[in-house]
Amino acid sequence: FAANGYATGIIGKWHLGDRYPLRPMDRGFAESVVFPDGAVSTIPDFWGNCYFDDTYWHNGSPQRYQGYCTDVWFDLALRFIETNKDRPFFCYLPTNAAHAPYLVPEQYAKPYRNDPRAPIPQFYGMIANLDANLGRLRQRLVELDLDQNTILVFLGDNGTAAGGFNAGMRGRKGSPYDGGHRVACFVRFPAAGLTGGREIDQLSAHIDILPTLVDFCRLDCGPAKPSFDGISLKPLLTGT
Repeated sequence: FAANGYATGIIGKWHLGDRYPLRPMDRGFAESVVFPDGAVSTIPDFWGNCYFDDTYWHNGSPQRYQGYCTDVWFDLALRFIETNKDRPFFCYLPTNAAHAPYLVPEQYAKPYRNDPRAPIPQFYGMIANLDANLGRLRQRLVELDLDQNTILVFLGDNGTAAGGFNAGMRGRKGSPYDGGHRVACFVRFPAAGLTGGREIDQLSAHIDILPTLVDFCRLDCGPAKPSFDGISLKPLLTGT
């Protein structure tokens, strides 16, 4: 993406190495605000981080941010998009919610406090907060007149770990059964006719995302084109 003139930014979870040559800035991201491990407050994280008013790594240097972590991620993502709205951009926004430890502003957990279907109110509150922020992102894309020609991909990385509901599938996070690894993957790209309302049931995986985006965005991978582990899902998504 960077070699094809895109502004590239990551905000949120990196979890792929926090030393050269595996940091975000070493892997093609011009702008990065990240925490280094799989969750905020784990051992590699900045000491004292607790989801609120935390310190994250901005282009390799520690910087403190005010607010709840997920709100901060979306604030920064929106700022990145607004800054680069007049050029192609790639914004990667991997959140740590919903993930233990289950911490969220009380206003989001409160509706679930007396709901027997929500055994961990804070967990459901984290989902509600993420949902609200995703709505805020989509609305801003409309306001910036970017919603039609922006590919919006929403996906998870594993089945539930604590929420109770897992769509009736066997197993949960860490399991080889469907309940452990089968996750949602939504793709919206109105300019290419992808506007929702259609299910595709063929098997696919995370390794297919990159070649799919390369295909849709017509990226030039250069003479030494890499050999991708996955394949482009464009023919499935477009019905061809």
